[in-house]
Amino acid sequence: EQFNVTSYDATAVAIITFEAFAGMWINAFIVSVICMSWVKKKTLNSNEKILLLLGSSRFWYLCTSWVYYFLSIIYPHSLYVHPTLQLVVSIQSFLSYSSLWFSASLCVFYCIKIANFRNNFFIYLKVKIDRMVSWLLLGSVFFSLVIGTIAYEIADQAHCNNRNSTGRGSFWKANIKMDKHFFPSFFITGFGYAVSFIAVTFSALLLLFSLWKHKCNMQTNSMKDLSMDAHIKAMKSILSFFVMYSINFACLILNMVYVTKKGSPVVFLILVFQYAFPGVHSLILIFGNPKLEKTLLRILACVKCKDCMR
Repeated sequence: EQFNVTSYDATAVAIITFEAFAGMWINAFIVSVICMSWVKKKTLNSNEKILLLLGSSRFWYLCTSWVYYFLSIIYPHSLYVHPTLQLVVSIQSFLSYSSLWFSASLCVFYCIKIANFRNNFFIYLKVKIDRMVSWLLLGSVFFSLVIGTIAYEIADQAHCNNRNSTGRGSFWKANIKMDKHFFPSFFITGFGYAVSFIAVTFSALLLLFSLWKHKCNMQTNSMKDLSMDAHIKAMKSILSFFVMYSINFACLILNMVYVTKKGSPVVFLILVFQYAFPGVHSLILIFGNPKLEKTLLRILACVKCKDCMR
């Protein structure tokens, strides 16, 4: 098969490669620090479990996404035809959903742990949340696996249709059949994005409302709360999380809308943000976690000292 790599493709590959490898390094750092802590303490708390799975899923998601994009440049007309590309698509779908649901689970976990409400159901969740985290993560993996399987089946059906319709006269009909197979995938994908986005939205709003009530009580009682700084830091982290998740959700929806318009500037901007999101958000999580932040600053200080010695 002949292929032509234009300057646009070369620029896009260079930018996306930089973002993908930077994101892989950041998430690999999170995974390595948590694994070393796991070896030392022989146990992990709920927050570390979510961060470990989130960092792992994002690392492999960026890896498979970069491979998929690189192959899409080389073989632009074989994305859903070659068996290897079909497998890459299914793995990418699984890891994409896993990272989205793990990040949503992290937001829900922060909300339940930090927010203070006198509702009985909320108190029950606060007490049981540590036991529920494992089941929540297992459910996220199961749901992501179902989506990945559906994506593989749709790609396989599109491959069969394309193989049975190789003539020029039936090319238009083959495209119609492929579009019909992609509609259920778009519906399921949009539903999964919407549910995770709603979970993040409600968690952020509940946390902000709880922090606002906490601040009002402090002003009324004229008392100093030593944990107020921690609450403000958590609020900033959740706000940045919510803003980035909102933009990412919009990009995911736009990506489904412009899925057939390759080479469009809108598609390029969507891809740039989607490849930047796992790394940038993980970097925010690092500076929101004291252990990860201290380790990162220590590594950067060592690197800086070695450069000065040279």
